Amino acid sequence: MNNKDNNMDDEILVKKIQRENDMYAFEILVKRYQEKIYNICYRFMGDRQEAFDCAQDTFVKIYENIKSFKHLSSFSTWSYRIAVNTCKNRLSSWQYQRMKKTFSLGEKSSDIQNNDSPAQNLEKLRIQEMVQKAIDALPFDCKEMIILRDIQQFSYEEIVKITGLPLGTVKSKIARAREKLKEILENLRHGL
Repeated sequence: MNNKDNNMDDEILVKKIQRENDMYAFEILVKRYQEKIYNICYRFMGDRQEAFDCAQDTFVKIYENIKSFKHLSSFSTWSYRIAVNTCKNRLSSWQYQRMKKTFSLGEKSSDIQNNDSPAQNLEKLRIQEMVQKAIDALPFDCKEMIILRDIQQFSYEEIVKITGLPLGTVKSKIARAREKLKEILENLRHGL
C-alpha cells in the first residue's frame, strides 16, 4: 500500500468498492479502521477474544452491506454503528449469556506502568477492575453512551450520527448514564 492510497478519502474508497468491487480499497479501509473498531468492541465486550470476534464480524457485515451504503453519513459513522450493533446483538444472545456465566471475562490491564510501585500498580488494577465491573453492570443504552463519549471520546455530534438520536436525547442519556455509573461505583466501593 503506497502513501497516495493511504491518503485517499473514505468516500472515494467506498465508491471504488461499490463500482468496481475493489478489494484493495476495502483493505485500506480495514487497516484504517481496525484499531478503532476493535477498541469499541473491546469496551463493550470486556474481553480481548470477544472483541476480536466482534470486530471481525463487523468487517464482514461492512463488506456484505457496503454496496447499499448510501453516503448519508460518513463511512466511519456507519461502520461504528455496525460495530455497536454487532456488540449489542452478541451481548443479548442466549449463547453469549450462557458462556459469560461459565467463564470470567475479567482481563488484567496492560496499561499498568512498570515504574510504579507494586502497591500503586495493585491500586490502579483494583480501580480499573471496579470501573469495568460498573460499566458491565450498566444497561446497554447507558453503557453505549459511556463508551462512546467518555471512553472512545466521540463528540456529541458524532454520537448523534452513530446512534441516530437527537442531540438533546444524547446529552440527557449521557448525563443519566454518568449518574447511573456513579451510583454503581459508590455501591461497589461500599461493598453493596
